[in-house]
Amino acid sequence: MRIYISVDMEGITGLVDADDVQPGGRDYERGRLMMAEDVNAAIRGAVAAGATEVTVNDAHGPMRNLLPESLHPTARLIRGKPKQMGMLEGLTPEHDAAVFVGYHSRAGALGVLSHSFMGHEIEDMWLDGRPVGEIGLAHATAAAIGVPVTVLTGDDCACAEMTEWDASVTTVAVKYARDRFSADLRPSEDARAAIEKAVAACLSVPPKAPVTAAAPSSLTVRWQSASVASMLLGIPGVTSADARTVQAQGTVPSLYRLFGVWMRVAASLTNQPPYC
Repeated sequence: MRIYISVDMEGITGLVDADDVQPGGRDYERGRLMMAEDVNAAIRGAVAAGATEVTVNDAHGPMRNLLPESLHPTARLIRGKPKQMGMLEGLTPEHDAAVFVGYHSRAGALGVLSHSFMGHEIEDMWLDGRPVGEIGLAHATAAAIGVPVTVLTGDDCACAEMTEWDASVTTVAVKYARDRFSADLRPSEDARAAIEKAVAACLSVPPKAPVTAAAPSSLTVRWQSASVASMLLGIPGVTSADARTVQAQGTVPSLYRLFGVWMRVAASLTNQPPYC
């Protein structure tokens, strides 16, 4: 059994502030160790369920947060950037299931460190007319590749967002949002035990292959800056919905990859790197 784990940072046990998740932040070094502990709990659960191969993709910011020596010895780590598929780099149809660790809610939600890919630069996103953030877009992309998402961990708002998108995914809340930069924290050992138990239980039953539509999908993004939207119109296939909103059509994996190009263009114009 081959398992894929995508690890973000804002939804990790105990972390609530930018200083916890951004390199150079006062508590970043502690945050990256907390990140490793959450993903190790997921790896232990996967191994207990019979996983013979576990791939971990560091999916946050510079994508160099996880220290290889801090990970469970079973796991292979994908680290650094650029990555053509960003938060889903290395995910292939050969994987039997995916697990999302440390994810957060989309822009506009009152979840811990909520945003959609680029902090304040992205105002809203839609996939086939449905509001979407990192959770929904990653889930839809994994499904289109042919890999079911089985477990997601994060704060209670991220868990609710996942349930709204696909109620079949098991969620583990490791903290409960009080506001964007505050939370009621679940005790660390309890949170990690819950992650391990949930992953082991979900992977003990053969995951069902996802069912996806064959028709092309549409991705729409509203930016804070009309300048970003204007520049993106120079990319073939990108059209304008209004002065700040662009859209494109294609398969979901191709749209996910294209969106990564959009973010790099936006970063060059705003001096705000994507941090996911």
